[in-house]
Amino acid sequence: MRFSYGVRVADTQAAEGGRPATTRSRSTGTRAPAGRRPARKTEPWKPVLGRIPILDLSPQQPDDLWPAKAFAGEVVPFSATVFKEGHDVIDAAVVLTAPSGRVLRRPMVQVNPGLGRWTASVQVDETGAWTWRVDAWLDDWGTWLHDAGIKIPAGIDVELMFEEGARLLERAAEEEGRGDDAPALLRDSAAALRDVGTDPGTRWSVVTQGRVADALAAAPISSLLTAGPSRTLRVERLRAGSGSWYEFFPRSEGAVRHEDGSWTSGTFRSAALRLPAIAEMGFDVVYIPPVNPIGRTNRKGPNNTLTAGPNDPGSPYGIGSEDGGHDAIHPDLGTEEDFLAFVEAAKRLKLEIALDIALQASPDHPWVVSHPEFFTTLADGSIAYAENPPKKYQDIYPLNFDNDPEGSYAEMRRIFQVWIDRGVRIFRIDNPHTKPLGFWERLIHDVNAAHPDVIFLAEAFTRPPMMRGLAKVGFQQSYTYYTWRNTKEELTEYLVELSQETADYMRPNFFVNTHDILTPYLQFGGTAAYKIRAAIAATSVPTWGVYSGYELVENVARPGSEENIDNEKYEYRPRDWARAAMLGTTLAPYIARLNGIRRHHPALGQLRNIHFHWTESDQVIAYSKHLDAEFTGTGSADTIIVVANLDPNGARETVVHLDPTAFGRLPDDVFTVRDLVSGAVWQWGADDYVRLDPFGEPVHILTVEDDPDQ
Repeated sequence: MRFSYGVRVADTQAAEGGRPATTRSRSTGTRAPAGRRPARKTEPWKPVLGRIPILDLSPQQPDDLWPAKAFAGEVVPFSATVFKEGHDVIDAAVVLTAPSGRVLRRPMVQVNPGLGRWTASVQVDETGAWTWRVDAWLDDWGTWLHDAGIKIPAGIDVELMFEEGARLLERAAEEEGRGDDAPALLRDSAAALRDVGTDPGTRWSVVTQGRVADALAAAPISSLLTAGPSRTLRVERLRAGSGSWYEFFPRSEGAVRHEDGSWTSGTFRSAALRLPAIAEMGFDVVYIPPVNPIGRTNRKGPNNTLTAGPNDPGSPYGIGSEDGGHDAIHPDLGTEEDFLAFVEAAKRLKLEIALDIALQASPDHPWVVSHPEFFTTLADGSIAYAENPPKKYQDIYPLNFDNDPEGSYAEMRRIFQVWIDRGVRIFRIDNPHTKPLGFWERLIHDVNAAHPDVIFLAEAFTRPPMMRGLAKVGFQQSYTYYTWRNTKEELTEYLVELSQETADYMRPNFFVNTHDILTPYLQFGGTAAYKIRAAIAATSVPTWGVYSGYELVENVARPGSEENIDNEKYEYRPRDWARAAMLGTTLAPYIARLNGIRRHHPALGQLRNIHFHWTESDQVIAYSKHLDAEFTGTGSADTIIVVANLDPNGARETVVHLDPTAFGRLPDDVFTVRDLVSGAVWQWGADDYVRLDPFGEPVHILTVEDDPDQ
């Protein structure tokens, strides 16, 4: 049976019914007998793949809608699946073009021959948009060496194989760029291969040893060069991916309570006096909550009560009063000049100020009158306040970005520019998951187009798709679930996810606590819990942070909640730092030690290099972070091994089974490790006994002192 493709069933049925069915040619409008429909002209298919397939490129975002991310100094693994039909030998390289136009070419190695996976690590050192691709080619010389190495010793096609090799050498002699001596060397070698008067073993050694072998190893004979698709990698400044953060409330520093119960607020000037101590602890970023005027309508009182007294300052997240809105400064904190002086004081100490921006408004915000379209109006005519059932925030009106998308966007963009003009280059965004992703995509890209050094941190404790979505559309950093990942299994699984699955676009910031979060682990674990959580946060990811009071082990929670009692969000909370230091009850020296370790060990400044090792106790976690000498900037490799007792209430002992190959050593090597906290020195190998007491030092932070390439 023969089918006539392109004929409609209806046309055929009409013809069978005795009436001539016709079709109309789209090109001429003339009719043609049924069954002879003019063929449609189509363009020939153009293959997407090159001669050698190059697929599954990394780094790239899963949807490839936005560029993958990196930060200056990050060691980025570039990888692709590269393969070819048959059994020929192939090779590959990654080719990068830096924003300056500089081109880097790095050879790739095949890490999984069965899956054709190739990779190369490159340390990106310029900010801006990098482009990269993978080149692949047929290694003709490698293919010949492989085949000849099997056939010639077996006496199969010996002269034929030597002739094939000789022709390859002659071809290479004609290629440009091989040096002045190469043509003669290669032609002489071709003649030697054809010399039937010499035994095969001697002829074989001519091209597998000495100058010829070295020349062809450096510049192989190749063909079928294939360039893979181009991808973009956005490289941002160091602080976008690595740093230590400290949060505090400026209004509490220098605040004074009077006998009548009234308060004099701390100011930017008094808060600046706290900055040297923060710098001494080794922090890079000082994060402060909103500094705007605070509304009085429905102002919250101490411990989130619904009734505020006359001396209660209110939550800084209830933004807006008769003194102004998001572009204004709370008069109790000082003037714009005082804020600029605060930013400058931080800069002199090599600290950056990160400002909290909360896109919401108190009922007293000027927007309520000037821009009622920014809010949601309920059926009874009232404006909807914020809620996260069962939580209610009666002092806050959330914004509605759908009523007037362009108007609200223009105002928000203006607000950010006001603070950028005041010297702020890092923004911690409160609850970004309650705003449209498209809004953030547009705003972050607009801001970064004008100010590439601006960094956005997403404070979003919500569902994974939204957290990942915020990172994908542009947020440089993300709060994480770290505060609730406490067991060995939870930590291992989560850190593998962050360092591998989402590392191309999501940069974690491991805050150990916040003004909103005091987990049961910290509430009931005492000082040991505070040391354990800080040590893991500071050594497992490049960016971590603490909220003021952590160093004082403030672990009393408001009953029934996971936040501190007498929460600083609703009242002044001055602290006696000097007394704690005098009594030796502060963890400030321990935190300073952690940050000092981070600064002196570049392996801890990377996200993707964490490797977990097996321990025989479910309460002891072990991991290493390693950086090869070519990436450290010191000429020496850097290896850190962390072993932590996760039980803050009891000593644990176990055997740690290390995989030394994870940090560039042989499986049975013995090496010297030094504890960077206690100073103790041991000889370690693949199997090591440890005992960690939470009432002493619950965490080993070890440096491998005799790295093989030091």
